[in-house]
Amino acid sequence: MKQIGTHLVVDAWESPTDLLNDPERIRGALVDAVSAGGATLIDLCVHQFSPHGVTATATLAESHIALHTWPEYGYFAADLFFCGKGNPQEALEFLTNALQAKKAKITELPRGFEPEMTSDVTSRYDIEKEPIPVLQ
Repeated sequence: MKQIGTHLVVDAWESPTDLLNDPERIRGALVDAVSAGGATLIDLCVHQFSPHGVTATATLAESHIALHTWPEYGYFAADLFFCGKGNPQEALEFLTNALQAKKAKITELPRGFEPEMTSDVTSRYDIEKEPIPVLQ
């Protein structure tokens, strides 16, 4: 496989409820995690749910970081996809420390393609022109 990136999928728990429900602290943790990972922030969106929970997405030049919190369970889920420069492991280490997770399960997925796949596809249109079957 020709690896073009690393995708970390994270489940973390035993974080303080008030921290996971604070959009400004989540925003700060995400911005600092991007910096710790050596990535380039393009855009940041943070949304507070009612009665609780925060979703935050950071669009990066290298790809993205997404974070979703369930304060009532002390739980958050995140995914960090970096291609090119940057270190998603460093960004994740900062993020889990900033959100004070006592436990985390991390799955690392190398992202990429088999070199022989590139010869049959010349554009995105070639992939999309074939209809996708609808399950009944």
